[in-house]
Amino acid sequence: MHKLLVLYPWPADPEHFENHYRTVHLPLASKLPGVLGARFSLSVNAGPEKSPYFAVFEADFSDAQSLESAMASEWGQKVEADVPNYATGGAVVLNYAVEPLASTADSP
Repeated sequence: MHKLLVLYPWPADPEHFENHYRTVHLPLASKLPGVLGARFSLSVNAGPEKSPYFAVFEADFSDAQSLESAMASEWGQKVEADVPNYATGGAVVLNYAVEPLASTADSP
């Protein structure tokens, strides 16, 4: 499995971010081809300190090629083009292969 992770630093206008993100951006992202699952949060905690991130988005793909194809698609281009419309703090975009943990049930 391959994961797309987007971390959003605090925007200038959190209310505008949330409204645009929920009504425009997430519907666009839901049309990315090949997405196996996706989730987001607008409540990112960092312990006792204020989190450097306002929001997070995760999407799962079968492999890196599926993610690359999704982002190169018409919908992927629309998703990328929309980010400046709400994310005034920018966005940190990461992607990586995901491996399951070994079972700890059999460990002593």
